[in-house]
This record gives sequence, C-alpha cells and structure tokens, in this order.
Amino acid sequence: MPARPISARSPAGNPLGCYLKDRRAQLDPAAFGFPPGRRRTPGLRREEVAARANISPTWYTWLEQGRGGAPSADVLDRLSRALMLTDAEREHLFLIGLGRPPERHLRQQEAGVSPRLQRVLDAMVPAAAMIRTLAWDVVAWNRTAPVLLGDYGSIPPEDRNILVQLFCNPAVRSRFPDWTAATRFIVGAFRADVARAGSAEEVERRVADLCRRSPEFEALWRGTEIATLGGGLKTMLHPLLGEVEIEYSSFSVDGRPDLAMVVYNPTDPEDAARILAQAAAP
Repeated sequence: MPARPISARSPAGNPLGCYLKDRRAQLDPAAFGFPPGRRRTPGLRREEVAARANISPTWYTWLEQGRGGAPSADVLDRLSRALMLTDAEREHLFLIGLGRPPERHLRQQEAGVSPRLQRVLDAMVPAAAMIRTLAWDVVAWNRTAPVLLGDYGSIPPEDRNILVQLFCNPAVRSRFPDWTAATRFIVGAFRADVARAGSAEEVERRVADLCRRSPEFEALWRGTEIATLGGGLKTMLHPLLGEVEIEYSSFSVDGRPDLAMVVYNPTDPEDAARILAQAAAP
C-alpha cells in the first residue's frame, strides 16, 4: 500500500502550527479575562493568542497554517509568554520554529539550586562537584569541592566565580603546574559559553570586571580561541596532598539551561581517600 502523503496540517508536515494549536487549546479563557461564551473548540481563540503576543491575527493564523515562512526569535518569545510555556516547552517551540534552541539567560529569580540538585552534588564524593552559571559564577558545591578547588563558602559572593579565582587568587593559581596553558584553554571554553548565552547582561558585567582586574584575562579575551569544556584529564598541585591527577567532566542541567555541573574526580584511589579525609577534618 503506498504511503499516505504528509498533510500540512499533520505534526510531521507542520510541527510548529500543530504545537501552537495544541498549546492554545490547553489554556482556560477565563483565566486570562476572556469571556467564556460559546466556543467551537477548547482554549483560546487565535485572535486572543495574537493579542497576548502583540502580533497580528493574520500572521498568527498563517503560523498555525504553516504559511509565511519562519518566525523570528522575538515572535517566538512573545508566543511562549502568550501561551504560558515552561522553559522546556519554550525550547521545543524554538527547535521546531527555528531549528535551534533559544538563547540562554541567567535567571535571577533562581539564585542557587534546588535541594534535589544539591543532593546530587552531595552524593558524588569523593569527586569534587560544583554548579556554575553562564557567567561561571559558582552557586553550589559539595563537601569535597573546597579541598580540591578552594573554599567558595569563605569567599565574598561577588568573587565566587571560577575565572575570578583562577586569575585573581594566587592560592588557586598556584595549583596549576602550567597556569598559562590552563588559562588559555579555560578562556576559550568561556568564550564559547558566552557565544551561546548571547548578550546576557550578567555575562557582560562579569567580563568587564575581569578585564579591569586582570590584565592576563583581558589579553586572552581579545583573542579568538575556542575550546570545549566537555571533559579531560588534568594535574593539580595541592598544598597538602601534593600532585593530584583528576578527570573533569561538564554536564548541562536538564530544565536549567543557565546552569552546568562540573565534576572533578581523582583517578588514584589513594588520592580519593586523602581528599575524603581532608573534607572530614574539622
């Protein structure tokens, strides 16, 4: 039997239009101040969604019908707010509408992490694990992180940043046998993150602060080198434990595109035991 041709009204033929139609059908008109009245279909009408998104009803109708070309990121942002989409739903809207995820932004209303995510960090010992933002501010860590990476709890909040510590804290700088190579790589990885983040004001402020405080950072930032902080192997010089070889891995946090988890795992079981002992010391 020959395959049935894909209709423009099907999810396969018009995924954006089908998704928009489905999302508006989930919304209660009364919750938005629209008169309930008699409606042929559940949810908001097309013109009501268009009014909430501040776009023309004709343009919105074309989007649902798969006409008029791809919408802009600004239009998708307006539609995501109009349809009360969650972060995951907004990301899906961008993927089917533009073929890429939306720009990531720091979320000031969620300074820190959830108790669930903190418990994930705490379960990773003897590995040192932390959560960083798009600006590489450190917002959470486990009990072994201070042993390997420095005690972020004793640092003023404005300086709880991986790059600030690397460039402006001599104690942290001394832990890297080849600090020049390490900083070149790390700034390249940070530059890649900044490009993904777009023009986030928090990131721009952090970069300006680092350029003011560190000539070395400013010189590297003028470059164009890009790196990926996915994972690898490095050696650290610990003031008490001596030379420690560690594997590092970076992971995105599902549902929080503004956060990443970085894990540093000692490769030697003896080093792991010593790190645990140091973390338990008063």
